[in-house]
Amino acid sequence: MRMTKEETAWVLYDCGNSAYSIAITTALLPTVFGMFENVGSTMDLGYYNTIASVVAAVLSPILGTIADYKEKKKRFFLFFFLLGVLFTGLLAFVPPASGMWQLLVLFYILTAVGFAGANIFYDSFLVDVTTDGRMDKVSTRGFAFGYIASVVPFGISLGVIFLLGMDRALGYQLGFLITALWWGLLTIPLLRNVRQKYFIEPEPHPVANSFRRLGATFGNIRRHRVAFVFLVAYFLYIDGVDTIIKMVVPYATSVLGRDALGTFTLLGILLVIQIIAFPFAILYGNLAKRYSAGRMIAVGILTYIVSCVSAFFISSVWHIFVLGAMIGSAQGGIQALSRSYYAKLIPKQNSNEFFGFYNVFGKFAAIIGPGVMALTTTLTGNPRYSILAIIPLFVAGLLVFLTLPADTGNGGDDDLE
Repeated sequence: MRMTKEETAWVLYDCGNSAYSIAITTALLPTVFGMFENVGSTMDLGYYNTIASVVAAVLSPILGTIADYKEKKKRFFLFFFLLGVLFTGLLAFVPPASGMWQLLVLFYILTAVGFAGANIFYDSFLVDVTTDGRMDKVSTRGFAFGYIASVVPFGISLGVIFLLGMDRALGYQLGFLITALWWGLLTIPLLRNVRQKYFIEPEPHPVANSFRRLGATFGNIRRHRVAFVFLVAYFLYIDGVDTIIKMVVPYATSVLGRDALGTFTLLGILLVIQIIAFPFAILYGNLAKRYSAGRMIAVGILTYIVSCVSAFFISSVWHIFVLGAMIGSAQGGIQALSRSYYAKLIPKQNSNEFFGFYNVFGKFAAIIGPGVMALTTTLTGNPRYSILAIIPLFVAGLLVFLTLPADTGNGGDDDLE
């Protein structure tokens, strides 16, 4: 059975917002931030990333609970989507020559909150656009096509930057506009074709009642024990995943030396991860149908453990590309199957509330890992040991995850072509 109109529209949004992840968070914005003469260090962006993550994490379960009411989900999604796209475009209008790096950071924080907020409701729409039996494949399609599609606007942006000059801000500013336009256009099908099927009927005092429901969920953890145990496992292993995503370049630079890794080499590593992640995310979805999502998540965790051990021995640039390929082979699959595995555990009418919790655990992930890596480097004086220090996160996450059922039920639905 082919993908439905709703499933296709849902996947297309992943293709749109994935451009933000690689272009803004990882590549373009840090470069522009470093062009401001009155900025101390580009590493300061870490503080502002933390602010945005904390804001999104605090708001996630509250907004998610309110959005479970009928016809609220899309409204909340639209608000945060517009917030993210608008301020992504406005980043282009704060050039380094202005010296107004504080305004750039403010706009960036708003884009990050918009991006994260929209993702809460986008992820929860998974229960509305498809059935339990198709969730693994639809979710992996989203991540897979998101990874490969993000290469298009990012590649166009890099071409513009190269033509205008790597050291000129204008090319990067145009990249912000290209990213915002791409994200906006690919969201239109979701806005037109996807609707909230599962909901709670409106009631008086929705805000107060939302807080009561939130408290009731916390107070009734036994009823949703499997979902909450999964969130504990997810927090541990996704902390490791996000740490590697954020720290692979700093780690490689520390181990091999800055002279060995030029700008294009670093961008090349990012592109390798994006491109490799595309077919492997689809492969994970296909294999989940045969072997279960739980087993494939475990395979992904084991792949990361092997990657960490391999990273300890890197000694040349080509090793980094191999490491990037290993990471890419598991990254999309483990993220996509975690989303669909969780979606099948939760009550559909409360999907926003539960994905609010999911977002909290995801946003607070990558707090432990980078700190452990930095502390290990400081104590040992050797950055190589830092990559080994995050292996316990994956091991602990795997051990907790293995206490859960391998499969939450496929429902016997037709496969996707």
